[in-house]
Amino acid sequence: MDQTAAKAPAMFQPIPAQRAFEVVCERIRELVASGRLKKGDKLPPERELAIQLGVSRLAIREAFRSLENAGLIALQRGPKGGAFIQASSDRKMTELMQDMLNLGTITLSELTEARIFILASVARLACERATTQDLEQIEENVRLNEVALKSGSREIRLQHATDFYELLASATKNKVMTVVVRSLTDVIRVILQRIEIYPTQDLALSRRRFLEALQARNGDQAAQEMHTHLRKLHEHIVRHAVEQKQSPDLTSL
Repeated sequence: MDQTAAKAPAMFQPIPAQRAFEVVCERIRELVASGRLKKGDKLPPERELAIQLGVSRLAIREAFRSLENAGLIALQRGPKGGAFIQASSDRKMTELMQDMLNLGTITLSELTEARIFILASVARLACERATTQDLEQIEENVRLNEVALKSGSREIRLQHATDFYELLASATKNKVMTVVVRSLTDVIRVILQRIEIYPTQDLALSRRRFLEALQARNGDQAAQEMHTHLRKLHEHIVRHAVEQKQSPDLTSL
């Protein structure tokens, strides 16, 4: 027998045993994925579910807490309470991005670089798919933003900016784009609330140029305007973060 072959390390390693509550989570997720559980459906009570799955009520309780934290179920108290399947929320994605930024897992440069390229793609797609109503809503947002730039507060301006990106993402008719853009926008909004406000004149002119490109269905021009504006915004954020003696990665946020 070849002794070298006999001593070679095993290709496969033992699979660690899963904790009971993790298996419960997997089973519930599988039922949601298959469509057997839908939004609003009520899960069996703890005792009944524990019997069906052959686990302890403690495992069911842990699974419910885990799924609630993930946003998959909502736990309601009272006589008519229980565990209900709920619509997924992109809030969890926002929290994840914010935590990763705060902990230094991702850098501000990485975040804004991704936002620039994603929103440039969103701009192109919106040029192709935006309806007349989409264009009218975005035009009204640009108009309201111009009014706010002259007399509105920081919070009003930030809200108009948030609405602008949400309307633009919605115009792509792509739900994934909408979720990603909303999460990125929410994270950036937190940062902008803590630094010097972005120059009003630059923003007003950029929004108008972008709107004209969007209305003309000029994807290349709209994407370029978006790229230029977001690059300047990134430089503004980093510069003022440094001036406030914060890390460029804003790990102290």
